[in-house]
Amino acid sequence: MYAYLLLFLAIICEVIATSALKLSNGFTQLMPTIIAIIGYSASFYLLSLTLRTIPVGIAYAIWSGIGIILISIIAWLFFMQALDLAALIGMGFIMFGVIIINLFSSVAGH
Repeated sequence: MYAYLLLFLAIICEVIATSALKLSNGFTQLMPTIIAIIGYSASFYLLSLTLRTIPVGIAYAIWSGIGIILISIIAWLFFMQALDLAALIGMGFIMFGVIIINLFSSVAGH
């Protein structure tokens, strides 16, 4: 369970970093650039810790699936980037896949 907490924290750091990356305007804004670098560094460090117990394929599936959903919500709320029906359906499938992995996969390391 500890590894999944670390994975969740890694995802949060990655989402913060990606949001800051958008605000960095191609690394021309200092503070968002620093936040992006620190966020990605923390994220990858935390992800590396999760890989001690969670298989890399499972960790990455969860990481990318939840990350896509969270960053899409932030982009919609803060950057006014709309999502069409196809994007929403696709993200629904991604989340469904993450749920299936966590509930039913014997390699998920529960």
